Amino acid sequence: MGVQGTLEYFSELLSSVKKKKKKKQMTTVALKIRMDCDGCARKVKKVLSGVKGAKSVDVDLKQQKATVTGFVEAKKVLATAQTTKKKVELWPYVPYSLVANPYVSQAYDKKAPPNHVRKVPVTATIMETTMDDHYTTMFSDENPNACSIM
Repeated sequence: MGVQGTLEYFSELLSSVKKKKKKKQMTTVALKIRMDCDGCARKVKKVLSGVKGAKSVDVDLKQQKATVTGFVEAKKVLATAQTTKKKVELWPYVPYSLVANPYVSQAYDKKAPPNHVRKVPVTATIMETTMDDHYTTMFSDENPNACSIM
């Protein structure tokens, strides 16, 4: 029974090991969708409710925003929303308190909801400065051709 028992033990051990599927996490996907009327909002809600794994769908007509909560992937939700033939993109706005430089030209958007700016990478630089280098050298004491105001 020594060899036979050992073989049965390893056989059971290997058969009990199954490939476990990775469970999807509960996520929230927000989309910016161009909607003009209540009919558009109902159509978007109906289409997004059909996404496999969607638990709830909220549509805000005023902000042009649709939020899908459930065990879904953002790419699949975006692809499903594009079947409505409407202009769709992932929700690009974040509260302005979460952005390092909320007033850079890439972040500011007139169409953003109140207290929100467009999400920009941290590496975005401020191109507009209050003082240009040209003006600082023009009035410098080290510049012999500088303007002297007395």
